[in-house]
Amino acid sequence: MSPYCFLGFKFVLMAKLFIGHYHADIMRRIYIHDTLSGEKREFRPVHEGRVGMYVCGPTTYDYAHVGHARVAIMFDVFRRFLEYLGYDVLLVSNITDIDDKIINKARERGMDPIEMAHYYAREYLRDMDSLRVRRANVIPKATRHMEEIISLIQRIMDNGYAYESGGDVYFSVEKFSGYGKLSHRRIEEMMAGARIEVNEKKRNPLDFALWKAAKEGEPSWPSPWGPGRPGWHIECSAMSMRYIGETLDIHGGGADLIFPHHENEIAQSEAATGKPFVNYWMHVGLVRFESEKMSKSIGNVFLIRDLVKKYPPEAIRLMFLNSHYRKPYEFSEKNLAESMHLFEKISTVYQRLLKNSSGEPSCEVCDEYENKILDALSDDFNTRAAMAHYLEFIGLARNMEGGEAKGAVEFLRRMDEIFDILPRKRDEGLDEKLMSLILEIRARMRSERRYDIADWIRDTLGELGIKIEDTKEGTKWYRV
Repeated sequence: MSPYCFLGFKFVLMAKLFIGHYHADIMRRIYIHDTLSGEKREFRPVHEGRVGMYVCGPTTYDYAHVGHARVAIMFDVFRRFLEYLGYDVLLVSNITDIDDKIINKARERGMDPIEMAHYYAREYLRDMDSLRVRRANVIPKATRHMEEIISLIQRIMDNGYAYESGGDVYFSVEKFSGYGKLSHRRIEEMMAGARIEVNEKKRNPLDFALWKAAKEGEPSWPSPWGPGRPGWHIECSAMSMRYIGETLDIHGGGADLIFPHHENEIAQSEAATGKPFVNYWMHVGLVRFESEKMSKSIGNVFLIRDLVKKYPPEAIRLMFLNSHYRKPYEFSEKNLAESMHLFEKISTVYQRLLKNSSGEPSCEVCDEYENKILDALSDDFNTRAAMAHYLEFIGLARNMEGGEAKGAVEFLRRMDEIFDILPRKRDEGLDEKLMSLILEIRARMRSERRYDIADWIRDTLGELGIKIEDTKEGTKWYRV
């Protein structure tokens, strides 16, 4: 294990103990569908009680969209789940800040590529913050890890798996016998169906660049093969091994990265170390709109920064958690509206429980539902099943009072360490006496049959995020 890895795990453990979120349930069996084996396998980390997880981050040349949001939210909740059980999780998630797409987009806009990439990197992190996605322990950028990248390329070359050609360095795919094992493709089939750009520098059309020779007007760094910049794939291998070690417990990303990105990561990493690169591969299904893959080139992209102006982060998180991570997701306004309805239901019940709770907590069904939820998450991270149990509990908790309500509040707060879908306390600026006065005025309007004013008060409060209900016991209000 690298010293960075050890220090990272130690820091995470100390933070957990300080905060107090340590449930010590790591004996619970977890099963993960591993993309490489194609099977569901019991999770056994390299180091007992610790998890080294690497998730591919964005190439920052534009604002983040809902496809980025799904991957980030799913792995955010998976990380929280592991931490809830008591694992010390070291999450590394990179930002690609030098790449062909970045250079081409910067040229179109007349901008410096690195400055543009770092601007969109900051905006990406702000968007993730707005969705309550906790930041990774380490967020490395490619441009700040050239020493590690160049060292890894040299190691691959020394082992006979790569060659230099005109200032470029290419990985020799034919020399790596396991190429295609992640995407379950054979080299012969790839060659037959390939539509690969002709490149006289390559010995084989499938060979991929580890280092690209400098071109006029492009950013470059010195190297043993001349000035240039890294290929796309090599940065993830170099940065993940620096911070986690030569064998990762979990590597994840969107399903669109399986080939060629993750396939190439395996080849170059294992060619360098001779060890298995990743023990469990997890891939999140693509987000589609009207059965088409979301793509900037098609123009059917929905930006996170626009989405959070219309919907609260809780509803967006609920929308994705109410699906299985491995399956493609059909994004639609209808699904968002349904998730908004679920959030309002959860929020209303939660506010009612807060008002009705008193005494010692005592909720007999809480342990039962906690086990149901954790069992669902332990079975290949089935958030859809977990959400079904969660919402079933919300229905049961609707009329709880006293100690039972207090127990339900504590249970929902525990589950929120994983899901983070409860309404957060905000600077409400509302006083109980002021609300009582408003409700008294509304009641008087109703008694005088001035229903238009009474309804206007109700609707205006609703626009402010306050829901009122007329019951036999009187009018009650909740924040939603």
